[in-house]
Amino acid sequence: MAPSALTPALAALDLIARMVAALELTPLVAVCSFDRDGVVQFCNQACAEMLGVKVGEVIGQRIGTLRSHGERQAEHDALVADIWRNGHASQAGDWRVRTGDGRDLWLYSTHIPVWHGGELAQIFCMEVDITQRQREFDALQAAGENFDHLFERSSDAIFLLRDGVVEDANPAAVRLFKCAGPERLVGRSLHDFSPMTQPSGVLSEDAQERMAGEARRSGNARGEWHYVDCEGGLFWAEVLLTAVSLDGSNLYYAVVRDISERKNAERMLHLAAQVFENSRDAIVLTDRGRRVIALNRSFTVITGFGPQEMLGKPVSLFRSGVHEASFYREVWSQVDAGDHWEGESWGRRRDGGLFPCWTSISAIRDTAGRVSNYMGIVTDITERKKTEEHTRHLAEHDFLTDLPNRVLLLDRLRLALAAARRNQAMLAVLFVDLDRFKLVNDTLGHAMGDRLLKEVASRLVHCVREADTVSRQGGDEFVILLSDVAGPAGAAHAAETVLRALEQEFVLGEHLAHISGSVGIVMFPADGDDIEALLKHADIAMYHAKQEGRNGYQFFSGEMNARIVERSGLEQGLRRALSERQFELAFEPEVDIASGAVVGMEALLRWRHPELGLLLPERFIDVATEAGMMVAIGSWVLQEACGHARGWQDAGRERVVSVNLAPAQFVHKDLADCVGAALRTAGLPARLLELQLTEAMLMQANTHAQAILGKLRALGVRLSIDDFGTGYSRLAQLKDSPIDKLKIAQSFFGNGTDATAIRTIIAMARSLAMTVVAEGVETEAQLQLLRELGCDQYQGQLAGSSLDGDAAR
Repeated sequence: MAPSALTPALAALDLIARMVAALELTPLVAVCSFDRDGVVQFCNQACAEMLGVKVGEVIGQRIGTLRSHGERQAEHDALVADIWRNGHASQAGDWRVRTGDGRDLWLYSTHIPVWHGGELAQIFCMEVDITQRQREFDALQAAGENFDHLFERSSDAIFLLRDGVVEDANPAAVRLFKCAGPERLVGRSLHDFSPMTQPSGVLSEDAQERMAGEARRSGNARGEWHYVDCEGGLFWAEVLLTAVSLDGSNLYYAVVRDISERKNAERMLHLAAQVFENSRDAIVLTDRGRRVIALNRSFTVITGFGPQEMLGKPVSLFRSGVHEASFYREVWSQVDAGDHWEGESWGRRRDGGLFPCWTSISAIRDTAGRVSNYMGIVTDITERKKTEEHTRHLAEHDFLTDLPNRVLLLDRLRLALAAARRNQAMLAVLFVDLDRFKLVNDTLGHAMGDRLLKEVASRLVHCVREADTVSRQGGDEFVILLSDVAGPAGAAHAAETVLRALEQEFVLGEHLAHISGSVGIVMFPADGDDIEALLKHADIAMYHAKQEGRNGYQFFSGEMNARIVERSGLEQGLRRALSERQFELAFEPEVDIASGAVVGMEALLRWRHPELGLLLPERFIDVATEAGMMVAIGSWVLQEACGHARGWQDAGRERVVSVNLAPAQFVHKDLADCVGAALRTAGLPARLLELQLTEAMLMQANTHAQAILGKLRALGVRLSIDDFGTGYSRLAQLKDSPIDKLKIAQSFFGNGTDATAIRTIIAMARSLAMTVVAEGVETEAQLQLLRELGCDQYQGQLAGSSLDGDAAR
């Protein structure tokens, strides 16, 4: 995992580390925490030293066994019970305690409740040893005639007050309040050196009066106070106010000690305790011997291990077992060298389950620079890893089929090539392109096209071994990587399996689709030694398979490469052909059999290539289709044909002009507008334009296609089916479509005239009130048969002789 990706998280972990270090090492304040059973869960070094024991001896014991509060024990127990009951921190106070080793101490104690998930989890007790100070206060009270000496020499600020006004202040007071001399203090009340209100919200004047009243009643009063020195600085102080009876006046002496540093430490420790217990990351603290001395609630939630199982035990007992011993040696080597290590590792839960985690280990040093503790922060990154894996999957897989995409294919191909070179083995790459997919996508809609691609992906995966890779490159192109294949024969067998799978009928909801595939095959190392060459040559082989009639496979060869180069040249030339007016039309007459009159002309596209001469459509139409140029070319043919037809009409030879529609042109949303524009531009009556479709286009017709036919019929143009009998049209489709004419395919006059089939087609057309045209008629015998069978028109080589010279233009 990249460290840069974790920068915000690492900053948060660093903050936790510093806070917990403060909790552990702050020498001013002894800190311990205990649960509802009074069992100590945490103890810092200062607390252990105060109690006269080692940290490891404190954790897990009951707090009551470590010290007692003497005659005030019941009062202290009630204070703690009240905190558990209402969840409020106690007032700070002085307590005389006896430690387990028999020492009597005076402690200034603060009890703070720590919540976790809305539940009171622990009480953190922060205490300051004020034994020495208490002795000084006791000495001051008993000073008598030595009072003046103590007054002048005391390190604590001492004020003498009469009726609340400063009568005298010692040198320590002048220093504490940063005054030029005692005259700045004498004659003023101490609340004059206080902010308007104390942190409790009580007015400083009222708070001082309350403290004075308590001192009069009890002899003395202690409290914490916010003061403002003569330079405007704010500081915290602890005040001991003692009442003295003299001459009937309210006389006091106040001992003031700066506790700003301690208050800052307490505030930091309070925050650290909250962070430690409420951190979402697991935190475990050990002593310098790496034995567990504390862990937070999240550690138990994440791992299942509780304090009773871990406290006092070596942290190494809880390793996951995934990493080698050398891994841990390196981790601790880095900690010893730089006080820190962090990285991705595996953790083990109490139930034995493993989880990925980001672990940070820090050494905590005491004021002498010696390592006193180690702290580990463990972040469960299971969800993060899932997100990363999902993101990586999206980046490496096709969104539609969930097959590996080009990125992942290249990576697997790189690894496969390395293995093949190392083992001197062969591998094969199959480039699969679907035949007739565009027709399905255009006629049935993109949703059905996507559904078809998903089904194709599923079939291809089942055609190969688990170790092989099937990848979608985009559109209807797929690449199959066959690792360690058994020579060309093995690759050919895989290609045949793919072709058979694609030939099977696809059921897409209420629709049926029939497609096939063209497969190009390359072998390593024979056909290329690197990724780029292999993929390029597989692509070339696939195009060769398409040129050979589709629904087949071809291996790569130099001849294929030459053909692809030629194909590329044709595509570039086609893009110039329209703008440079290199296209032209030839016309084939349609002759009425009964009268012998020419009744129509079929427009035939030709390309007068500047270098290759006159090219027939068979040479370039597939290239134009795959290059997406047929809509533009078809539009030009429409305009040109309508212009010729208008010319014949003006010359007194009115004939219908027939124009073949390309599949892409037929499904284009602007077809009807394009046809209407061509008629208007030429000034040609719509009845003199006939648009020819193929059976395949009609077979794939859906609701959208029927709507297009309806729009064309509304324009008044005629519609015909070209090459009828070669496809799979059903009678119902013809009956429901506004077709005017059927053209019997030339193949019926091939090796022997198929009179039966021709008779059947003519009879069917008659039942649907359609005109019948026979294509490819070459002999008088064929014409005579058509006349006997009742065919209406014919076209072909024989029809050319019926055309006069003027019509041949």
